[in-house]
Amino acid sequence: MNGSAAHLGGDHEVLGTLLAWLEAGEAAALVTVLRTWGSSPRPPGALLAIRRSDGRMVGSVSGGCVEADLVERYLRGEIGAFPTTLDYGADPAGGARFGLPCGGQLELLIEEPAAGTLRPALAAITAGETLARCVDLASGRVALRPPGQDAGLCHTTAGVSKVFGPQWRLILIGAGQLADHVARIALSLEMQVILCDPRPEFHSALAGGVPGMVFTRQMPDDLIAGLTHTARTAVIALAHDPKIDDLGLLEALPGTFYYVGALGSLRSSAARRERLRSLGIDEAALARLHAPVGLDIGSHTPAEIAVSIAADLVASRHRAQRSVEDGVEGVEAQRVSGGACA
Repeated sequence: MNGSAAHLGGDHEVLGTLLAWLEAGEAAALVTVLRTWGSSPRPPGALLAIRRSDGRMVGSVSGGCVEADLVERYLRGEIGAFPTTLDYGADPAGGARFGLPCGGQLELLIEEPAAGTLRPALAAITAGETLARCVDLASGRVALRPPGQDAGLCHTTAGVSKVFGPQWRLILIGAGQLADHVARIALSLEMQVILCDPRPEFHSALAGGVPGMVFTRQMPDDLIAGLTHTARTAVIALAHDPKIDDLGLLEALPGTFYYVGALGSLRSSAARRERLRSLGIDEAALARLHAPVGLDIGSHTPAEIAVSIAADLVASRHRAQRSVEDGVEGVEAQRVSGGACA
């Protein structure tokens, strides 16, 4: 997939700027949010780059609460040997001083990385691929590896692994104006987007496509049957053609996809459920179907409907992420050891 810079997200901007500084001979730090407690404006995995010569920053780890102090410490040389970790808001006085909301706390990883450990991560984001960058906290060694089943950020006392590139995927069934709007928003949310439409009459109109989106002429059931890591994948049927939409839904609903939706009115959605029942989909699987798709915000235009769909995707994605994190907390298989992802 050829990425578009407008859709590559914050990690691309931070790594791209940091790499340019390093290649110009500048010293610079990469800061990663490891953990948060209480309320925090930025999630684990958020990045900040700081240039030593003048304190210029790109990215954010707290939405502005601690950045100024962090830059000051870095420029004065108060931060120890790299890589190292640093806490903010570990005590009530510290939390008040740095404006951490609701008594929140941040744990940060601070590195002075080599350019060679950043180029592959940046290339992965640009290509729409994923890559795990694993930092051994004792030695400072960095390993670059394909990600495993889990994505996002993994942090133990031994090391840190952060996955770069799109970690969530959206399959859209059915080309058209609405699919274009949904794809553009999803790409800005750092999702990989694949548009599936086997109907020949739509192929010429998609020659340009949405920058960063993959287009395939596969039948939707064949595409979905061949997918892996489906717990981080959403499927939305937008074709307005039951022969196309229902094929994809029949394959997706019994699976582990975190979101399955279909466009349609209340009446057409009820008729769709009856068709799917008659084709063998059980009630538990049907209960997972978001139809009509999207949040009820009174939307009418394609752009408004796309916003409602994207909002529902974000809400479902965070619920799925919390479920994954709750299920793997403390799991030894996520250990980072010897600079490599175990």
